Amino acid sequence: MFLNINDTFKLMEQLANIAMRQLLDNEAFAADRSLPKPGKTLKNVSALKRDFDARAKNERYRTMFRLTQDERLDGHTDCTLWTPFAKMHVVGQLFISNNYICFNSREEDLCQLIIPLREVSIVEKADSSSVLPCPVSISTKNKMNFLFANLKDRDFLVQRISDFLQRTPDSSWGDTSPLSPIGHSTSSSASSAGSESIHRGRQYHLGLPTASQCLLQLYHRNTPEDLGPKAMKEKMKEEAWNIHFSEFGRGVCMYRTSRTRELILNGIPERLRGELWLLFSGAQNEMATHPGYYGDLVEQAMGMCSLATEEIERDLHRSMPEHRAFQNETGIAALRRVLTSYAHRNPGIGYCQAMNIVTSVLLLYCPEEEAFWLLVALCERMLPDYYNTRVVGALVDQGVFEDLTRAFLPLLYEHMQELGVISTISLSWFLTLFLSVMPFDSAVLLVDCFFYEGIKVIFQVALAVLHDNMDALLSCSDEGEAMTILGRYLDNVVNKQTVAQPIPHLHALLTSGDDPPLEIDIFDLIKSSYEKFGTLRSDVIEQMRFKQRLKVIQSLEDTAKRSVVRAMMTESAFSIEELEELYCLFKSKHMTSCYWGSTSSAAERHDPSLPYLEQYRIDPVQFTQLFTVLAPWVCGGHTKTLSARLFRLLDQNQDGLVNFKEFITGLSGMYHGDMTEKLKLLYKLHLPPALCPEEAESALEATHFFTQDVPRESSFLSDLDISGQQEVTSGDEEKDGGGDSEEKKEEKVKDYRYYLRMWAKEKEPKTETIKDLPRMNQEQFIDLCKTLYNMFSEEPLEQQLYHSIATVASLLLRIGEVGKKFNNGSKRSDSAAAQAQPPDPQREESDESQVCQALADAQLEPAAPQTSEEETKDNTSVSSYSVVSSGSLQCEDIADDTVLIGGGEQRRGSVLDVDWSITFEQVLASLLTEPPLVDYFERKRDIQIKMATCKAQRAVERQTSSTSDHELPQHSI
Repeated sequence: MFLNINDTFKLMEQLANIAMRQLLDNEAFAADRSLPKPGKTLKNVSALKRDFDARAKNERYRTMFRLTQDERLDGHTDCTLWTPFAKMHVVGQLFISNNYICFNSREEDLCQLIIPLREVSIVEKADSSSVLPCPVSISTKNKMNFLFANLKDRDFLVQRISDFLQRTPDSSWGDTSPLSPIGHSTSSSASSAGSESIHRGRQYHLGLPTASQCLLQLYHRNTPEDLGPKAMKEKMKEEAWNIHFSEFGRGVCMYRTSRTRELILNGIPERLRGELWLLFSGAQNEMATHPGYYGDLVEQAMGMCSLATEEIERDLHRSMPEHRAFQNETGIAALRRVLTSYAHRNPGIGYCQAMNIVTSVLLLYCPEEEAFWLLVALCERMLPDYYNTRVVGALVDQGVFEDLTRAFLPLLYEHMQELGVISTISLSWFLTLFLSVMPFDSAVLLVDCFFYEGIKVIFQVALAVLHDNMDALLSCSDEGEAMTILGRYLDNVVNKQTVAQPIPHLHALLTSGDDPPLEIDIFDLIKSSYEKFGTLRSDVIEQMRFKQRLKVIQSLEDTAKRSVVRAMMTESAFSIEELEELYCLFKSKHMTSCYWGSTSSAAERHDPSLPYLEQYRIDPVQFTQLFTVLAPWVCGGHTKTLSARLFRLLDQNQDGLVNFKEFITGLSGMYHGDMTEKLKLLYKLHLPPALCPEEAESALEATHFFTQDVPRESSFLSDLDISGQQEVTSGDEEKDGGGDSEEKKEEKVKDYRYYLRMWAKEKEPKTETIKDLPRMNQEQFIDLCKTLYNMFSEEPLEQQLYHSIATVASLLLRIGEVGKKFNNGSKRSDSAAAQAQPPDPQREESDESQVCQALADAQLEPAAPQTSEEETKDNTSVSSYSVVSSGSLQCEDIADDTVLIGGGEQRRGSVLDVDWSITFEQVLASLLTEPPLVDYFERKRDIQIKMATCKAQRAVERQTSSTSDHELPQHSI
């Protein structure tokens, strides 16, 4: 297939679209069963192309007929449909899916038909003739008949429809009475009363006023009936729709033709608005297949507290406060239930500003449950990705609008780009469908067109607004002037045919000048938009959305990177360029691990709702890979152990993942910390929690001893920029109040300022000093020496460093022995005499030999034969082992008097001294006596070379993974 460039490009587009969708919404992506799963091996590219083509057809089918995301197209075929209103056969295509039979004419807007299988009563083959070959008749429960002809494989088609009908549950929902409220079946008064008594204790029940009536019906102003021209015009509209219903049908099975569009452009009567919104949006189908869903959702959602519910409560009284329906608890309670229920249904969106304005309008014209399903259709199908935390969908359409402006109004586009106006104005226009920038009675007519035409009409009207103000905008010199011109124009778009009393528009009152501009009739604006920009097609807009989505995703990622780098600039010593490169390396490792061969799903790793610093996280395996390449401390075979310890130290919440901030904190300490900070980090890597129990079992024996010496468990280095909030200790509190008398203490307790001071003191981050670090036992110290020995293996001054660390180790062992006397004396008064005795020389010798053997075990080269002290001093080419042995450590009887570190077993002749311990201050002071060690830890290191190596490895890994995708089952497609 790669010989065909068009097919190849189309496949690449489909793959990119899927990748972008995964970046936007991992949970929905993971729940999509039509996507190939990780672990499913790819057999051939042709199969992948076939799957993606079928997926694309499904998406077009759902978009064309406003169907739900779980609808799967089974097949389509050419046919003709008999249209009784036109007395002719219309050529088009018949579509069959698991729940619907749909028809779309070949000529645009000539005829469209949607028949839910739940409404079908009879499917039968009609008599074939030369005039009407291979016809199929479909009858519905509301007595409508549809005749399809010219079907190529009629028998197979009828069989498929029959199969789907058998799987369709029999539903009492239906358009049995076109005049009855949508979605509600008629019932007797007795059963209604019984139902009301049963559900009276629920948050939502049929007894609520908003359960059966829209807010406009409940709060219709009690004015004398107006028999003027406006009321007559409204009645004429209703009569025109009734005639349309009699000719084309009413309900979901209605024929949708160009005549339907004409009626909508003339304005939907207020009494029919809610019904037709529900029909044209597809929400009626979803509501019909989920009876009782909304009521159960309200019960689950109400009473729960979350960030979304807090934002909803804050915005409830800002939703159309000028309208009478939202100046009382009935309207506010209905709005609260709808918004809270949707936030509970779709926590990925939750609640976004502008949803309250749109939902308020829906409640004005629809009962509560219908308004909920309209909101579902709006957020999940008609305006995808609009109402999430990053309003990605609105940003995408903002980019599309800029492209359309450049295509239709090129001169104005260049001037507007200089002013930066387009990106400012379009976001509010699209998010609220002009409801927040235009008088309500005018904007609601645009909502009528939107539910029938989709986003296309919003683009058309936006272009018409710019076109009408072109001359004034071209003369503008700054953004503020352009915004004022457009704001004043939209404020004066009026609906002269409305029968309702005008609702004051707050923005219009604030921006009205001394000489108000001329009024613009909304019908003229809509008509003008169709005449000048009616050539816009929905499929073209969708293609433009795809291109803009790429740009928006890249823009969001660039914004995230800049925010992360800005935040980390104050918390690390890396430069901006270094932080940007490290961020890209960290993110690519996260992406690779999530989507190519990782055991955990991407949804568990990447959460776009989190702060930028916490969005991308890696597990211990990926952390080790980055640590091995980027860390300045190379420890040979000991590197993985050191990496695992650093990971445990950084993972403060113990979720098994490290974010970018934690990663940079650890790396910055190794590269840019002073000698004390670097040694502090190294010291902590050999203590719990970095040192897990499996690595040092004997350390557990001294737990009681050390917990007595150290009253609290230390956190990670506060000066390595992971500061934890620590409580004020009781000793500090006693110190503050120690000098007060009993009466003063009582007064201070009563004084609220005392509590404020204590609260402020608790909130202050306590800086950790070197005195706060816990003591190190003997086995942990030996492990530290082993790590240092491995770190020097590739250094130019390797021998001097080995000699220095051997000298320091010997000194610290003796310091620990001396300190043991005082520690034990302070703890065990009954053994004071025993503590006064001098230390046993054989025990000291045993301790020193343990360190010696540990270093010998850690060496990278075989040990040379042991020589005398004088020969060692004169021989400049001695081995590492000889230098260690010839230092101040005496290493006699190594074979019989050693402890095997990490082996889990001890040889005879030596037991670890559980009373031996040293402090970090002692370690630091001892290391400062050796200039080679001081030079090593104070040396500045450059991370650029390490990052270049890491990027080169990434390129090799990419090539390897791409060539092995067909072989390794763990790789994702």
